[in-house]
Amino acid sequence: MSPKSRLYTLVKAWKNKPFQEVRDACGAPWLGISSHALEEHQSWSKRQAISHEPIFNCKGTKLTGSLFRPLLAASDMQLLRLFMEGLDTIAYWYRSGRFIPGILPLPTNVIASSDYIDALSDLILNSRLPVGLITLGIPSLPEWEIADAYQEGLLRMRRLGVLLHFMSFSGSEEQLHWISEMKMDGIHIDMSKLRDKMPSDSMVAQLRQSPYSPTQIYGSHVGLIKDLEHASALQMNHCYGGLMMSPLSRHQMLQINDSRIAKAIFSLHPHPQPNQNGDK
Repeated sequence: MSPKSRLYTLVKAWKNKPFQEVRDACGAPWLGISSHALEEHQSWSKRQAISHEPIFNCKGTKLTGSLFRPLLAASDMQLLRLFMEGLDTIAYWYRSGRFIPGILPLPTNVIASSDYIDALSDLILNSRLPVGLITLGIPSLPEWEIADAYQEGLLRMRRLGVLLHFMSFSGSEEQLHWISEMKMDGIHIDMSKLRDKMPSDSMVAQLRQSPYSPTQIYGSHVGLIKDLEHASALQMNHCYGGLMMSPLSRHQMLQINDSRIAKAIFSLHPHPQPNQNGDK
């Protein structure tokens, strides 16, 4: 290969970086995010970090979404570029022919900040993704002094067609009231915390509000067969955690074979014992 052809290959590879399209659409950097930081992010993105936790229906027969884990512990300086990475990944799946909704969790102080909400709104609009693919993960209830700004931030996100999920439901009356008032699209319950104390059926019924409610119930941190059995008993809609599947890269998410996953999950369940005649 001649030096000229090698240079052409390098330039072509640089132009085809998956994150370049989203970066160009976003225009000028926000809130102190420099071009150098964006270039570092592109390099990080290209390494295909293991960042996306697959979410399945309760039976494990269908991939229903993904949780973008880096945003769970992002600092303020990392947040916008990681949010961009999350949007770019959802767009990458969409362009590849897979409709995989992505949950992008954000800290409470970010949702209550009009500057951050302005920047996030621009990113979401410029992504041009269909309604239903972007979900905002809400970690906790706001403190009373920022409650109004927090609610306004959520309403602005909802006006853009972003779904809202409450990520840490524990069953308190305050949470139930707030979830009902904001009409949450999804509620996540940590199954590892329910191993000794199962929530009542009435509480789950309150979350759904009615048999026709669009609210979806998620079982998170599913690590034991017992967790999956509890999720099934409570008729949860979705489950995720180590028992279902460990986090993957964004390209690996495209390779998930739903039927193979279901077979692997159900192989962990005890099989019925045959009777004395040898029949099941």
